Amino acid sequence: MSGPDDLAADAGLARAALGGDQSAFAALMRRHREAVFRLARHHVGEEGEALDITQEAFIAAFAALRRFDGERPFRAWILRIALNKCRDWSRRRKVRRLLTFARPIDEAAAIADPGLDPEAALRSARAVAHIRREVQALPARLREPLILCAIEGMSQDEAADLLGVSRKTIETRIYRGRQKLSGLLEG
Repeated sequence: MSGPDDLAADAGLARAALGGDQSAFAALMRRHREAVFRLARHHVGEEGEALDITQEAFIAAFAALRRFDGERPFRAWILRIALNKCRDWSRRRKVRRLLTFARPIDEAAAIADPGLDPEAALRSARAVAHIRREVQALPARLREPLILCAIEGMSQDEAADLLGVSRKTIETRIYRGRQKLSGLLEG
């Protein structure tokens, strides 16, 4: 998804950030924060948690910037960090639920549109919420490739590189994930 110009620009910004230029790292964040947020949002399903994960991913990236290989896309590197943060979040999720009595606050309702049919909007919101729950219910090995390729628009090669598996494995997992998701949504 990144062209040679983007690769060179990101590598230059990373070098400048290593040299102490805080605005260079801020520029890297601006360039990639939406992709990181979308990945986290699709993985955890809650906007507030996704924002926290996005912030944690960039903090970790800044701390590990010396290990960034400028010959490879920064986007893939930061998304791998974000994916690891999502996995950490998933592991801690059960513990957090046991330790808190508060339930997560649902997303705020959209501002009413006078031309919008409230029943249709409710059906649509319920359908989207149902799909998100079912995607989150998929095992991580099926959910992650599906999110990266079908939702984030990554190529199968990029997803394979990011997840450290072969392209064929990604292809198979996407196929199985779609089959399982289809079965869950029909049932």
